[in-house]
Amino acid sequence: MRHDILLWGATGYTGQLVAAYLARQEGVGRALSWALAGRDAAKLAAVRDTLATIDPAASALPLLLADAGDDASMRALAAQARVVITTVGPYARHGAGLVAACVAEGTGYVDLTGEPTFVHRMIAAHHEAARARGVHIVHACGFDSVPSDLGCLLVQERALARWGEVLPDVTLYVRKVRGAFSGGTVASMAELLAEASRDRDAARALGDPYSLGGSGPPVSDTEGPAWDAAEGVWTAPFLMAPTNAKIVRRSAGLLGYAPFRYTERQSFPTGAVGWAAASAVAVGLGAGVAALRAPWLRQLLVDNVLPKAGSGPTPAERAAGFFETHTVGRGPDGRWVRVTVRGDKDPGYGATSGMIAESALALLRAPVAEGAGVVTPAVALGTGLVPRLARAGVTFEVVEN
Repeated sequence: MRHDILLWGATGYTGQLVAAYLARQEGVGRALSWALAGRDAAKLAAVRDTLATIDPAASALPLLLADAGDDASMRALAAQARVVITTVGPYARHGAGLVAACVAEGTGYVDLTGEPTFVHRMIAAHHEAARARGVHIVHACGFDSVPSDLGCLLVQERALARWGEVLPDVTLYVRKVRGAFSGGTVASMAELLAEASRDRDAARALGDPYSLGGSGPPVSDTEGPAWDAAEGVWTAPFLMAPTNAKIVRRSAGLLGYAPFRYTERQSFPTGAVGWAAASAVAVGLGAGVAALRAPWLRQLLVDNVLPKAGSGPTPAERAAGFFETHTVGRGPDGRWVRVTVRGDKDPGYGATSGMIAESALALLRAPVAEGAGVVTPAVALGTGLVPRLARAGVTFEVVEN
């Protein structure tokens, strides 16, 4: 018998948060059958002991061992689940075997990757086979890129319902955000830039705004500070835009939307203070990316400055975090739709752990049948994911003119 959900990477920082979320929201041995998986039996047992303080029934959770570097081990793991959640990154280094195994075994899959080069490789290797088998391989099910993907989906669905056509210009504005990086996120960013520096195909996938699919006008995901007259704010590039925007554009292509322009920006107030803040963010992001591209400097930062793997924000820091994004679609004659997404926890971990868990539950219970393949949250799960996310403290509000 297959478990409903198998959590691969349960001993990692984010994996433990996902496990705790499932224990609180679903319990153990009730309507959901789930298991913990990793490569260290003692660490898995310690996680299970901690979960038992949330739900005593967790002491009976099955523990499964596997090796990400062994294809047979990954195949055996995938065969024991209906849906696999994986939090094991960097995905470019550790993720390909599990994707292949899930496609082969007909197992649903959700991850947290923010690595477009990895997604690009998985599309090329597995999309057609997964679609033919009715398997959903769903990337980017956390803050990368659920608010972006579902926000744009809601904008365009509302526009189609009201005006019969999609809006030609959609921008996501990050209005408020408080959160911290974990060591795993840093490792993934460093791996992404390292891969792009040594592999021309990876560099092209990272630099091409439509490398994951979709089409539209020329657009930059890293444009410097700019004044946005429509919103009346200064804007700067958003750190996650090079990943989020590609995911959204893939969704648009797979859903058959007419080409439209999609961008993401971080917003700041009017006046000199807003301009200075936007400029500082733009310069800081540029400097950070340049530093991580240089092999010697990247290693120096990872070893001595940046957070270590397995580390992350404290419970108090996660609880104090929040985010708010506004996805605004605009069309002719002043037509517009605005989707506001709010989260009441640290976006990268407090909110993300709930988002991926709810994505897995939605894939288990209500997948979009025609959304199979190597796809995105919007394609595989659709707007049915929106009400589920309220349990994770992530809410969506839609307004229009």
